[in-house]
Parts: sequence; C-alpha cells; structure tokens
Amino acid sequence: MPYYHSAGLVPPKRHTQHRDEHGQLYYEELMGEEGFSSDSSLLYHRFLPSAIRAYREWELRDQTLVPNHPLIPRHLSTHKIFAEGDTGVDAVTGRRLLLGNDDVRIAYVVADSVSPYYRNGIGDECLYLEEGDALVETIFGDLTVGQGDYVVIPRATTYRFVPLGGSVRVYAVEANSHITPARRYLSKHGQLLEHAPFCERDLRLPTDPRVVEEENVEVHLKHRGPRGVVGTVHTLPQHPFDVVGWDGCLYPFAFNVRDFEPITGRVHQPPPAHQVFEGNNFVICNFVPRKVDYHPLAVPVPYYHSNVDSDEVMFYCGGDYEARKGSGIGQGSISLHPGGHPHGPQPGAMERSLGIEYFDELAIMVDTFRPLLLGEAGRATDDGTYVYSWERNS
Repeated sequence: MPYYHSAGLVPPKRHTQHRDEHGQLYYEELMGEEGFSSDSSLLYHRFLPSAIRAYREWELRDQTLVPNHPLIPRHLSTHKIFAEGDTGVDAVTGRRLLLGNDDVRIAYVVADSVSPYYRNGIGDECLYLEEGDALVETIFGDLTVGQGDYVVIPRATTYRFVPLGGSVRVYAVEANSHITPARRYLSKHGQLLEHAPFCERDLRLPTDPRVVEEENVEVHLKHRGPRGVVGTVHTLPQHPFDVVGWDGCLYPFAFNVRDFEPITGRVHQPPPAHQVFEGNNFVICNFVPRKVDYHPLAVPVPYYHSNVDSDEVMFYCGGDYEARKGSGIGQGSISLHPGGHPHGPQPGAMERSLGIEYFDELAIMVDTFRPLLLGEAGRATDDGTYVYSWERNS
C-alpha cells in the first residue's frame, strides 16, 4: 500500500522492547516484501508467530492447467459451476480454477460457509465480490465487504472469509507476485496522483486488530511445490489473531468499484484508461457505468484489436455490455480473447452504439502478458460456440 497506517498498541520506537501490563514482552514480526527492500509492516504478537504444533498435507482442488489449443476465443459461464442449492462451500477451499499461467490464477466460488483460516504463501490475492456480503477477518483487523468490493490481501496474510446473511459470489485473482495500484497513477513515493481515477480516501482499511483466545488452530497454507501449487495445514498452538498492534505500509484493504471515476474522452479510450491494479505480467481493469465518447462522429464501442502481447479475460458482472450483445454473454460470463486473435464488437454493435451517450455496464478485465491455460472449471463451462459468434450473428 502507498501510505502509512498504525493500529492498536505499538511502541514509540521500532525494534525496541514492547511489553504488556504484566511486563511480558510482545513478539515483533516484520512482514515485508522484496527482502527488506519494499513495503512492510511491523506486527506485535502475544505469542511466538513461528510456533507450529502439527502439520499435514492439504489436498487442493484440481489445479491442472491445459493449453488453449487449438487457439480460439472462449465463453465460460461461472454461474454454471455451482448448482443451485449447493451448500457447505467456503470461499477458500471451494474455489474452482478457471484460468491460469505462471503469473496468475483466476478462480470462482459461490460460498455460504465460513472458510478455514488461510494464508496464501505464493502471492497477493484480489477478491472481487460479485454478489453478497461478508466479513474478512485478518491478522491486521477486519474488513466488512459487499457487492462490488475488491479486497486486496497481501501475500502471507492470515485471514478467514465469513459470509453474512447468505451466500457470496467471489471472483478470485491469485497472483504469483504482489498486486498494487496501477503505477501510472502513483507518484515516485507511492501517492495516488491527481489524474488517478481513485484516491486513498476511497480505500477502506481494516478495523483495529482483535485478540482471539483459542488453542490448536488450523491454518491452511497455499504454497509452491515441485509440480505447481500445493497445500499444507499447520496447527498452531495459539490463535494467529494474537496481534495487539501494527504499523506500516503493507496491509489488506477494500475498494468498491462504484468509487472508480471513469476516464472518458471525445473518442474511444483504450483499455489502460480503465486500469485499477497490476501485478507481475498482468493488469486488472474495470469497465464501469459511464458517459461515453462525445465526438459527433464517435463510435462508442471498442474498435477491433489484436492482443499481440496479451490474453484478455473479461468477467461480466453488471448491466449489459454493449459490445457483446447477441453473443450469449450475460451476468457471470467470462470471455477469453487470446493473443493472436483479433477481436472486437459483435456484428451490429457498432451501428447500435452510434449516438448513445451512456453505457450501463460493469465488467472486470484481467490482461495477462503470457498465454492463459484452461483450468478444470474453465473446461467444464466453455460453451463451445462463442468462437463462431461473429460469423453467426453477421
């Protein structure tokens, strides 16, 4: 995160003695990125954060990825992954893998149950709530989140996902790196600049940390193995939520897509204008309801374009996406437009858009700079016909 925050009890000087009312020392933990060379926070624990009482293997859901070969654009239907009435699914162990590569994995889950305590040891996570409300309990404090919220969780943050009042639909972007606001919007010191479509006021930080008294607590850990992503469960002698205070520039936060102020122009703006976050070899953009191009001869829908260096993934989560009308794309759909394939509006979309002043649409886009492979949920929900939609509808 680009700015400093302090919560709970911290000593006036870092790396010095910090004691409770009985004189017992707290245990200071530095949680930092890039080997002490980037953002970090200092957390103060009641108990040793390294203690492990037992361990076992966590058998993850199918993590296999297969090439998109033969190379075609695809339409995946996330709302078909989970059957109506499915219960007992949580937002961590219940994720189903849609797409992935060596930089990022994209998964989806419909969850109604409390997740186990969990830590991603591979990279940061960006969770988008398509629907529902939840409490994200973290070692830093809690975040109350709802429809349209992004939740960005730094690597190795212990957290638990608690649905509130029903099920939640979560679109999960798991990085093999860190996820930050788009660099084009940051000063050299990390402040969001004046031309950025959001600012620090729009970011919601966790509540103060709370200490939980409990022993023998299991934490599910996702990490790298010899053949890809694997899982381990650690049993901790004391609850991981034993932090009395922390300070620094690394912590989870929430940001609602409705607080993104779209950048518009007289003619069509390219996708980077919609960027919100980025990781190593990928970016995250959102297309929000907005006034569209106002040149008298403007064509508001996107021009046809070839992703020469990237694969484009669009998750359609609100309104009616103008450029995809007639293709079968709807709420919860995902389109995959791979590098090497020129894509753009469906037949007739250009003509229909002429003179339109406002688009009521919401979509989350992930562009990757290495080819995406298909996960088990992606293969299971591919409609098999999207590739023909431009010719079929012409």
